[in-house]
Amino acid sequence: MANHAPEPGSVQIVRLGVTMFATDVSMGVPELALAAEQRGFDSVWIPEHTHIPTSRVTPPPTGDDELPEEYKRSVDPLVALAAAAAVTERIHLGTGVLLPAQRDPIVTAKAVATLQNISGGRFELGIGFGWNRDEAESHGVDFAERRAVSRDHMLAMRALWTDEVASYRGDHFQLAPSWSWPKPEVPVPVLLGGGAGPKLMTQLVEYADGWIPIGGSGLTDAIPEYRRRLEDAGRDPAAARVVPFGSHPTAEKLDHFASLGVTECVFRLPSAPADVVLAELDRQAALVNDLR
Repeated sequence: MANHAPEPGSVQIVRLGVTMFATDVSMGVPELALAAEQRGFDSVWIPEHTHIPTSRVTPPPTGDDELPEEYKRSVDPLVALAAAAAVTERIHLGTGVLLPAQRDPIVTAKAVATLQNISGGRFELGIGFGWNRDEAESHGVDFAERRAVSRDHMLAMRALWTDEVASYRGDHFQLAPSWSWPKPEVPVPVLLGGGAGPKLMTQLVEYADGWIPIGGSGLTDAIPEYRRRLEDAGRDPAAARVVPFGSHPTAEKLDHFASLGVTECVFRLPSAPADVVLAELDRQAALVNDLR
């Protein structure tokens, strides 16, 4: 089997982006996207939580005793990114991540296609399975089945984006033969977030265009495994994207990512008002400009 791992130093990271937990009290997403574009960044990404039940059965994923305030206040990512598309020209706009198991796939497919077209093909759909049992159950999703529900919803959405008469029949969602426009004028890249493991790899290979690992731990072994799985499935490993999320940038870390074949890295910004966010964005932009 061919070895698709690049030689150290042979690959340069060609895209650098930022992600912020956007809320109703943080810097606005349109303002952030414009500021990032002006400073030379290639992408901006925001996450999704529909709501946070006060029951709090699920412990915080951060390891904190209390769930950080921003989880309770997140904005709708598709609406916010549509507003960002209206004030920017070049920067790519992504969800990092949207939760398809908790969304109606017919409505979401139309919203995503509309956003892709009004942005001129700059939208990228980062998706995940979700960690919050309470939140998923409010949407009628059995937490143990959320991966399978996500798969059904995404495969149905792909049919709606591409087929003149779209239909889908799965264990968790059925779509009778239907018309639905608009279709995306530029294909919507789908990147699946999560930690490396057999279940994630299976879905990455089946319906995703790339992988969003959180941080960079374990990528030295996981990226070659991902590429081997793609090759075994008859897909081109070189076409798959790996986009580590949430890193605090250093030149050494980016050199390491480049040696693994990572071509985009997304830096973390604080969920905060504009003055705090812009100060960190300027610091990160100085590093980005030094690398280019």
